[in-house]
Amino acid sequence: METLNFSDSTLCIMSILMIVMPLLSFSAVLIRRTSGGNFAVFNISISFIISILIFLTVWNKNIVHEQLTWFSVGERQFTAGILLNNLSVLMMVLVSGISTLVHIYSLSYMKGDANINKYWAYLGLFCFSMLGLVISDSLLLIYLFWELVGFSSYLLIGFWFTKPAASQAAKKAFIMNRIGDIGFLCGIMIIYSQFQTLDIVKLFGEGGLVSSARIDDGLWISTTSQMPAIWLSIAGLALFTGAIAKSAQFPLHTWLPDAMEGPTSVSSLIHAATMVAAGVFLLGRVYPILDHFTLNVITAIGIITAFMAATIALTQNDIKRILAYSTISQLGFMIAAMGIGAYGESMFHLATHAFFKCLLFLAAGAVIHQLHHFKEQHQLDFDHQDIRRMGGLRKQMPVAFITMCIAAVSLAGLPFSSGYLSKDALLITSFEWAEGFHGVKKAVPYVLVLSSWMTVFYISRLIFKVFLGKSRFEGIHDPPSPMNRTLMVLAFCSIFILFSFNPFSYENSWLVQGFQDAGVLRLDPLHIVVPLAVNLVSVAIIYCAYIIYVRKDAKVFSDESFFYRFSNRAWYLNEAYTFLFTRPAESVSHFSYQFDKRVVDGIINFLGSVIRILSSISDWVDRRIVDGAINSVAELAKSIGNLSRKFQTGHLQHYLITMLTVVIAFFILNYFL
Repeated sequence: METLNFSDSTLCIMSILMIVMPLLSFSAVLIRRTSGGNFAVFNISISFIISILIFLTVWNKNIVHEQLTWFSVGERQFTAGILLNNLSVLMMVLVSGISTLVHIYSLSYMKGDANINKYWAYLGLFCFSMLGLVISDSLLLIYLFWELVGFSSYLLIGFWFTKPAASQAAKKAFIMNRIGDIGFLCGIMIIYSQFQTLDIVKLFGEGGLVSSARIDDGLWISTTSQMPAIWLSIAGLALFTGAIAKSAQFPLHTWLPDAMEGPTSVSSLIHAATMVAAGVFLLGRVYPILDHFTLNVITAIGIITAFMAATIALTQNDIKRILAYSTISQLGFMIAAMGIGAYGESMFHLATHAFFKCLLFLAAGAVIHQLHHFKEQHQLDFDHQDIRRMGGLRKQMPVAFITMCIAAVSLAGLPFSSGYLSKDALLITSFEWAEGFHGVKKAVPYVLVLSSWMTVFYISRLIFKVFLGKSRFEGIHDPPSPMNRTLMVLAFCSIFILFSFNPFSYENSWLVQGFQDAGVLRLDPLHIVVPLAVNLVSVAIIYCAYIIYVRKDAKVFSDESFFYRFSNRAWYLNEAYTFLFTRPAESVSHFSYQFDKRVVDGIINFLGSVIRILSSISDWVDRRIVDGAINSVAELAKSIGNLSRKFQTGHLQHYLITMLTVVIAFFILNYFL
């Protein structure tokens, strides 16, 4: 691949400009209080162009790493900088490219929204957070951007905050991601305690501190410290907890389907290569610290999630929820691939998934957009996201139909699509990995294959129920041209040519070759047997779905059966969480409220009443006795004074008479006494 040449300092300046552009959208749009759509599109387009230039310069070349001192705590210095390697620049192009297309799509999709200026601002903040996350060179800096991604996604999911469901979904996503973030933070603290640095290159680079540390006599020993060996597994699991929440893995996955309450363009952005991909990206960043036990846990969580979400998607009727569970399942594939050591294959599937999943959501958004306007125009009342109310849109919305079929083929992993290359890479590598094990690990590739076949069925069901069959509406047409052009660009990116000139060989992909050092030894027979078997069965499944949902000659699910209800209610996990966590928390809160109201407030109010009574008594004693005694003495003194004043007449004869009276009275009393 042809490369450009820029100096390291120039690349860092370009990287800073790339992440600042969407932040400029956030700041300027809020300050100006205008819609700002064209301004936001221009800024994110500049970021995309810069990311391509950086990609062409860095891919498969030396790592670019520049940093400066951020702050100091005592003698410890913390640095912040930019790290550009294959993983960084790949994510950079995916995030900025998908974001640019979503911005262009939103010009038409969100037109006329009352709070459109906030929408563009929130998109800018979200893109700034994700781009900052992928180029950061420090675990601490990644964590800060990680939290900012969570906050901006909260704003976007709850964008239509007047809808109670959207507000609840935003809070659910925010809270469940905080659970994972606590684990991520604990992992960071363990790593810092052991190595006294959070610099990714020093920690996880070739010959770094993590790779040079060793396990000896039950201790995890590094050049700077040592701790019990169990903390190596704890650190890996703690970091993985952050990935579980952000990438919606079992059991912290339930927030993602509810996040569909936000605008479809937001759903596309979150599901494609941005927020939910951050967990896979994090595992790629810290991969050297994941020991065998942690990798086994990662593999188990990945296959459970892939299988579980695929079974749930089989019976969902909301078009966006089907795609949401599809995303959870595909992320399970990527996580499982990380667990079995297929680092490059996992990143390959992340890249292909970014385009075809973005296309699936935006095509679904086009259908929802047109049905919503049709419903308002004709004053109808129906759920415009329910695939049971759709059908026959193939002729009315040909662009949406063709592009969504291309995305569906890629999701199903059929030949000539990008999904065929990446999914076969995952499945073949999983079979190769399982060759070296016995027991339960042998089942890993078969669970992934089964999940892949269920993927074929539910996406076929969606296409057939939405676009084939009898049309229910007249007058519906394709959406405005900005939306159509976005769909066509994504459709091109969902075919094989973008990733490999050979449609049947993922090994020839430039992307896989960029991560080939993380690959495993391949066995040639599997390269023929696995794709052939998987795709032959996939074609048969598509035909079965056609018979069931188009020709209606058969029925596979009974709405009253246990398995249908178990799948349709998402394995009753929301109900289980409500019973295990929500209701106990509500009960504790209600008990605390009643205790506070009845006991604490009761005691305080009783003491207040006693104090008021004592105060009244004290007031009465003060006014009646104390003040009464003082006032009586004063009145007596006043009376004596007034009486004495009457004797002071100033006449001599009065004084003589008074004295004579006193003398006579004295003699009389003396005589009788």
